[in-house]
This record gives sequence, structure tokens and C-alpha cells, in this order.
Amino acid sequence: MKTVIHIVSLIIIILLILLLVRSISKPINFKKEKTKRYDKVITDLKDIRKAQIAYKDIYGKFTGDFDTLTNFVKNDSMPLVRQIGMLPDTLTEIMALDMGLIITIMPEDKTEEELLAEGYLIRDTVKICVLDSLFGAIYPIDSIKYIPFSNGVEYKLGAGVFETGSKVKVQVFEASAENFTILNGLNRQLIINLNDGKDFPGLKVGSLTEATNNAGNWE
Repeated sequence: MKTVIHIVSLIIIILLILLLVRSISKPINFKKEKTKRYDKVITDLKDIRKAQIAYKDIYGKFTGDFDTLTNFVKNDSMPLVRQIGMLPDTLTEIMALDMGLIITIMPEDKTEEELLAEGYLIRDTVKICVLDSLFGAIYPIDSIKYIPFSNGVEYKLGAGVFETGSKVKVQVFEASAENFTILNGLNRQLIINLNDGKDFPGLKVGSLTEATNNAGNWE
């Protein structure tokens, strides 16, 4: 009888230890998974910001439509200005002249505009694909609108004009993903309580209600 009691007690002790280990490891594993998912979402939001800034440089405003943004990155181009006449910092003009890198010395008493007009400097504007310029040709731009680990849920994207306290109108955009969407499938209680002390319970870049210089709320 004592042997049976000892065996049962041992089993109970082992079960209690396993439950304790599980209770300790659960929030640790959640934090690891949360960090991995947050890092991926932050990378996406930075890429969305990069695309939005390029879009605004061309069209003077942000867009609140992902189809418009991805079409711009895939099919549009942006200007690239090449300047001929700039010397490496390690060379003086006299050294470059002796080496045959230049055929004449630029006058020091002339402005850049005058040097351009007289042919000392040459600028050439070429067009380069936005996708190649920003991300590289193999970047999966069609997937940029989807939140990782969410089974196809899209980031919320908006754009508009915000008027500051001094009546200055600023073009703004916001892209965001809430915690519950980012961490869908993990422990719900931990998701609900997770806010990291921020006003927005998740990750976002930019803002429609204030001028943030397109900053992310993790920065």
C-alpha cells in the first residue's frame, strides 16, 4: 500500500512540476513570438513609409489606397540626377588635372549655377523604376499590404491633410495593425492586456490626427 501511495505521490509531484514549468514558459514563449512578429510588422511599416514618401515626392500627396501604392511602385519611375564634375574628397583639382581626370580647373569665384551654364558641371536626369530604386526587383511588393501571421488581413491605410495649430496644412498618412491582428492565435488574455504603454494598441507609422513626420510609434 505504501508503495502505491509513493508512486501516486511521485506522479502528482511530476505533474505539478510540469504545470509550473508550463506556466512559467508560456509568457516567455509568448514574448519571443511577439518580438518576432513585431519585428516583421515594423519592417513592413517602414517599407510602406518608404513607398509613401516616394509617392508624395512624385505626386505631392500620400495615398490611402494600397492598390494605388503598389501600382506606383511596380510601374512608375522616379528621376535620378547624375552630376558630372564632382571630385573625390581625396583628390585636389591640381592632382586630378595631372592624372587626366579633368581637363580644366573649375573657377573658384563662380556659383554652381554659373558652372553649370558654362559647362564646367554637367547634370543628366534619368528615370529609374521605383521598385528597383527602393527595394530591388525581387521584392514582393504585392504582399506589402498584408499583415504577417494574419491569414490575409490587410494593414489599415489612410491619407489626408492635417492642419497644425499654426494653420499650416500638412500632408499625412497612417498605416497600422492592431495587437490582436498581429498576434492572432496566441494567448488571448495576453493579447488583450498588451499595449506597451502606447495610445494605440499595436503598431503604426504616421498619423492622421497629428504631424509626426511619418514616425512609427515604436521609434
